[in-house]
Amino acid sequence: MSTRLDFARLDLMDALDLATLIEAEAYDRYRMFAAQLGHRFTGDAASVFASMAENEAKHGRELAARRKAKFGDAPMRVSRDDLFDVEAPEQGAPRSNMSTLQAFEVALAAEQKAHAFYADALPYVTDPEIRALFVELRDEETEHVRMVREAIAKLPPGADVQWEEDEDDLPAL
Repeated sequence: MSTRLDFARLDLMDALDLATLIEAEAYDRYRMFAAQLGHRFTGDAASVFASMAENEAKHGRELAARRKAKFGDAPMRVSRDDLFDVEAPEQGAPRSNMSTLQAFEVALAAEQKAHAFYADALPYVTDPEIRALFVELRDEETEHVRMVREAIAKLPPGADVQWEEDEDDLPAL
């Protein structure tokens, strides 16, 4: 995870924009993974990634709505160039034969990474509103970690089985 931002200098609008961009980055990465793997059956690795993308999009829309309600159409002063891989799963994570369990493990690592980002940023945040936002976001990531762990616990037998690779059946990664 990397960011070029000075958290002590963020204002609330920048913090909301940053959080929205973090969700957008994760959304894009999950969508890319789902497309790369291609759907084979309901609940497969691509389905996991598509579902995670939907969750990231929903959270991003909620953050964007909060930002708009408070700051209207004021232009963003932060961009995706200011961050990299804050919540997005690792670029090389998908494998054409990955199991459903492995896909959930990728999602779990991404949610844990987002939690660590907000927790690590808190000591540098001095503004009370931004601090409250980051505490809220950290706690939401805690909830996301819990939800992914619960989903893993509910997986049926065989969810850890990797696909046999058949070159005629694999999408290009």
